[in-house]
Amino acid sequence: MEEPISVERVREIKARYEQELLSKPNVVGLGIGYCEVRGQMTDQIGLIVMVRRKVPRTQLAPHEVIPPEIEGVPTDVREVGEVRPLN
Repeated sequence: MEEPISVERVREIKARYEQELLSKPNVVGLGIGYCEVRGQMTDQIGLIVMVRRKVPRTQLAPHEVIPPEIEGVPTDVREVGEVRPLN
């Protein structure tokens, strides 16, 4: 049986790839949480990549695609809309 991924492992990956992921167009934030599959929450912890809007993969350049996992840690791309700070 596969060993569960620890929150600490996801934190390490988040720190290592944060700048690269945030530099991609449409990405507005990163977090750590439970991944969703087809709208259902799972018990799998992963890296949550927040985007303004989800775009079909066919409309993305290769460098814009978020991989399904990074160093064995699953990613979950979630549409969150525009993120604006409170003034």
